[in-house]
Amino acid sequence: MAGQFQRETIIAVLLERYGRTFCSELGIDIARNTPSVLFRLLCASLLYSARIRTSTATSAARALTENGWTTAKKLAASTWEDRVGVLNAAGYARYDESTSRRLGQMAELLQTEYGGDLRRLRAAAAEQPAAERTLLMQFKGIGAVGADIFCREAQLAWPELYPFAGQTALASAQQLGIANDAQVLAGLVKRETLPRLIAALIRVKLARAQDDVIRLAGNQPGNI
Repeated sequence: MAGQFQRETIIAVLLERYGRTFCSELGIDIARNTPSVLFRLLCASLLYSARIRTSTATSAARALTENGWTTAKKLAASTWEDRVGVLNAAGYARYDESTSRRLGQMAELLQTEYGGDLRRLRAAAAEQPAAERTLLMQFKGIGAVGADIFCREAQLAWPELYPFAGQTALASAQQLGIANDAQVLAGLVKRETLPRLIAALIRVKLARAQDDVIRLAGNQPGNI
């Protein structure tokens, strides 16, 4: 485990260079906690959880918004062919057909079970994180990875999820020597900064940039 000063410098580098949440990148103001922003995050969670480039998933998530599919009702009203076309144009070609089907099923289930509002799912789970994850994974296409993506970004809106990191972020944090669980990570930054730190850890791991982060941290003033 890195020393306190080294942890602080590593975290500073992470936040400066990689500390942008995926919601922020997609223009989703998750703190608003409205049906639309929560639904857009759910769609993004499905897209990001596929074995596909993060940049491609980002393009696909933006394309859904640009086509006006920002609520479960609007997406459920679209056709499978329309969704395939939009995903394909966004570069999501490898999974366009199966993902189009799952997006449609997800929107329909959300409409049927929760009136299109994930806040009702939260209420059904009695604001218990484990129950929320279980209900989220009832949507086809949202497995453990997708649920992790949703929870790590949604913890700004759903306080009961805090502190949430997920296995990928924790693996990255361990590789950098700064923490080995979510509680430790939460103790290193302000509450509102934790989602940015988690996103940074994810991005660094995806880019395999851990060595670069450590090198840059070592070059910070005060390090010898």
